[in-house]
Amino acid sequence: MSPAANQLARATSPYLRQHADNPVHWQMWTAEALAEAAARDVPILLSIGYAACHWCHVMAHESFEDEQVAAAMNDGFVCIKVDREERPDLDAVYMNATVALTGQGGWPMTCFLTPDGRPFFCGTYFPKATFLQLLAAVTDTWRTRRADVEETSDRITDELRSMAAGLPGGGPAVQPALCDHAVAAVLADEDVARGGFVTNQAAAPKFPPSALLEALLRNHERTGEPLETVERTATAMARGGIYDQLAGGFARYSVDASWVVPHFEKMLYDNALLLRVYAHWARRSANPLARRVAAETAGFIVDGLGVDGMFASSLDADADGVEGLTYVFTPSELHDVLGGDDGRWAAEVFAVTEQGTFEHGASVLQLPRDPDDPQRFDRVRAALLAARLARPQPGRDDKVVTAWNGLAVTALAEASVALNRPELLDAATQCARAVWNLHVVDGRLRRASLGGVVGDSAAILEDHAALATALLTLHQLTGGWLDEATLLLDIALDHFAGADGRWFDTADDAEALMVRPADPLDGATPSGASLVAEALLLAGHLVDGARADRYAEAAGATLAAATPILARLARLGGHWLAVAEAAVRGPLQIAVACDPARSELLDAARQLAPGGAVVVGGPVNSSALLADRDRVGGADAAYVCRGRTCDLPVTTVEDLAAALGASV
Repeated sequence: MSPAANQLARATSPYLRQHADNPVHWQMWTAEALAEAAARDVPILLSIGYAACHWCHVMAHESFEDEQVAAAMNDGFVCIKVDREERPDLDAVYMNATVALTGQGGWPMTCFLTPDGRPFFCGTYFPKATFLQLLAAVTDTWRTRRADVEETSDRITDELRSMAAGLPGGGPAVQPALCDHAVAAVLADEDVARGGFVTNQAAAPKFPPSALLEALLRNHERTGEPLETVERTATAMARGGIYDQLAGGFARYSVDASWVVPHFEKMLYDNALLLRVYAHWARRSANPLARRVAAETAGFIVDGLGVDGMFASSLDADADGVEGLTYVFTPSELHDVLGGDDGRWAAEVFAVTEQGTFEHGASVLQLPRDPDDPQRFDRVRAALLAARLARPQPGRDDKVVTAWNGLAVTALAEASVALNRPELLDAATQCARAVWNLHVVDGRLRRASLGGVVGDSAAILEDHAALATALLTLHQLTGGWLDEATLLLDIALDHFAGADGRWFDTADDAEALMVRPADPLDGATPSGASLVAEALLLAGHLVDGARADRYAEAAGATLAAATPILARLARLGGHWLAVAEAAVRGPLQIAVACDPARSELLDAARQLAPGGAVVVGGPVNSSALLADRDRVGGADAAYVCRGRTCDLPVTTVEDLAAALGASV
């Protein structure tokens, strides 16, 4: 049986389409591809990456575009390409295998599998010469030492299935003392001098600790050290090279410990999570840097990643095959764009030196301090951005991922309140409507779409949970969306929930993989389990009756199952800690009896409420929280509750602020 030709041109993933012209006979992950491997009696060569990945591009140029390498791949293997963002379930399974075998992971991920999908050798990036040697060695081993391959793949499979058992379910309910313990553990790892969290003060790279910062901001009854830590880290990132000083938005990580040189890819999920942090910080502190960075990051999401009313996945690290080409400047380039005086001034403002901070004497733009001439700064920045736009631009992955769009909707909606920018709420609402209309097919949610065409991949737990939270956030601000949000939560409870508060990342009726993924730890994005805990906690206070009890009980059990993470692995449980901080305070609920279109008291409640609070406004009996709660003496009235304990209603902004004083 001859190998199939390259089949990636029909993919709904820009990453896969990048490889459609390779001489490699790439296929997508399908039952037919696995069947071909069995029929040909050859291993599967599985390559997993994503569109913005720099080293994925390097391996593609060196090996996958090379006729010699492609011939060896086609002759000895069924070659399968997977977009990790489109199939996070496959990525999770084989990343665990790669880490188990090599002690580290990353992308591109390169795995050799038996025809039924069991891994027997894994790695990441391989240079061309090494990769050719590896192909020959694997082919020889497959043909001459099959028993060894089967034994290895069985052992790895058994290990992965043991790992998938994860943390035990059950556990005690989350208490304030556990949150305090987790916060203290996080603070102990702060890099006070440079911001961020490390266990070794020289450690790099550094990733934006979005979930940890949000959790510390929610630690709102202890406003000292946690808030100071947030301010140090958020300031260091906003002034460093990891932040785009001209167009807004954050890169995925910094390669150094001081946030100077980024890995230049810009991801929707990072910027959505960081927008939430900076908007929350702006509400807490009125810090002008927080407000500016929140506004610019929101602008980057809406303008830089907007596609068909929704948001694209990422911008590439490379332009014309060169990492960072679009973004860096030398002093002479500043002079050419701005002239002598402004060029010298800009070099000082943006820390551009003759030695450079990046490659070939170029510098990544930083902003160590605010300039003393704001008008000159705005003019210079506009001129530099215009010059930058004339350069080659990074590619954009226009794939729309449900979970990341959910994170963006939540962040934009919250930023609309923090910044008093109603157009951000409009963008959030438009995105939610577009995702719902396109990604819900026959009553079930899909993972991703491209160009208005929804893909075949089923949504995973994080998709249901992030979108449900987004819709519940919109419900609090605009009304509506409650039925859609609870439909997603009911599907999650019916198809993803395990025993004793544990959750699987894939549905019980999804494609059966070698292992059913169930990772409770937060990473670059929150885990599906911690996201669903947040959505359930919110929903339990926004509906009534038996549904409220069901959601509240599920939220409690989910958090209880996560207590070992908060007790022992707090750095890997940032979003768990954020949800737990809300849970141990009720969460805080504020219901304002009013006309929601014109209520100073409702506006104040939304501004004053801490992260994780539930805030609704409307006439008496218009929602579960306003049942039998009316205006008082003809005045708007705010009802403040913590859990099932409620204060007397208040009718002035001053009294509301006093009622919330312990939580602000």
